[in-house]
Amino acid sequence: MTSYPTRMGDGHLVEMTTDELRRDFVAGAEDAADRAGVPALTQGEYERLLDLFTNPARVVGVESGNEVVLTHDIGTLRLDGDQGNSGVGIPMGRLQGVQVHERAFACDTMELGHVDYSWKPVKPIIAQEQQALEMVLLSTIIPIFYGAMPNLGLYYAPDGPFGNPSDLLPAGKIKEALEAQEHAVEHATRDMVYICSKLAEVGGDAVNFDTTGAAGDADFMATLNAIEQLKASHPELGIQVGMAGEFVLGIHGGFRYDGVRLAGLYPHQQVKLVEKAGADIFGPVVNTNTSKSMAWNLSRAVTFVKACVEAAEIPIHVNMGMGVGGSPVFETPPIDSVSRASVAMVEIARVDGL
Repeated sequence: MTSYPTRMGDGHLVEMTTDELRRDFVAGAEDAADRAGVPALTQGEYERLLDLFTNPARVVGVESGNEVVLTHDIGTLRLDGDQGNSGVGIPMGRLQGVQVHERAFACDTMELGHVDYSWKPVKPIIAQEQQALEMVLLSTIIPIFYGAMPNLGLYYAPDGPFGNPSDLLPAGKIKEALEAQEHAVEHATRDMVYICSKLAEVGGDAVNFDTTGAAGDADFMATLNAIEQLKASHPELGIQVGMAGEFVLGIHGGFRYDGVRLAGLYPHQQVKLVEKAGADIFGPVVNTNTSKSMAWNLSRAVTFVKACVEAAEIPIHVNMGMGVGGSPVFETPPIDSVSRASVAMVEIARVDGL
């Protein structure tokens, strides 16, 4: 029986038959459906996935007319960053990096960000970042986001003023761990609102809260609060939210937004709260299992995201790339995997952007 080259979740090259591919498509979709309580894929959608995986081309693309908008995280760090962080180590400034993405790579949007890529370190240098953003805005045409991670971990010891829940919880100090997270939410919300307001003052088009929820439900709570306050004071500022994982970790467990408990929410539930807060674009995440095939991972990811798209009233720009969206966990994912995953998200899940 004919076999076709494909990947495992760690990027390892393997070959699978059509029967093996179909088996993993069904298993991946059913895993997502069971976890999130959403419908699995249809037979026709499994067949579309099979078409993609048996296509002999190394790189595949969407049919003409199905193109979508691209937004980015990390931004120019992909060019001037080190190779351990998905960068290529080209010595250039951020302004030049944005111009290259606009004029050479034909990107639809681009992002400016601090090298640390977290909101907290931006606060002491906000005047310099305002200056840099204004310079970029004056020399480009495409929409410019300013991106960073909420990264609540920076508010815990040893980097921040509050106790670290990772130390307090194992020690049985439950009350102290909960209070530390509550204090961190208050401070992170205040910092993000302050920074983003300053960026809006110099004409910033939009901001990107990237890797939201990485520190659990407290991280998500701080972001939702910040979005709500920003939209009240700067309604013209575009806001994109990209998640850190397919479900929200309940490290605190008690946080609620609009009466909904944050812990354990899946993408189709996350997006409703992000909409309620006032964000304009949502980026769901589905994590890759390195021990499973790409067929399993991609079918699973598409199932989660399809349900999210159907539930959403705002554009969905699914997170694609290293270790998410059906792509292998590898710093520079192979293009054969990335292109197939992207097509599946556009033509099966019906996302608005990548």
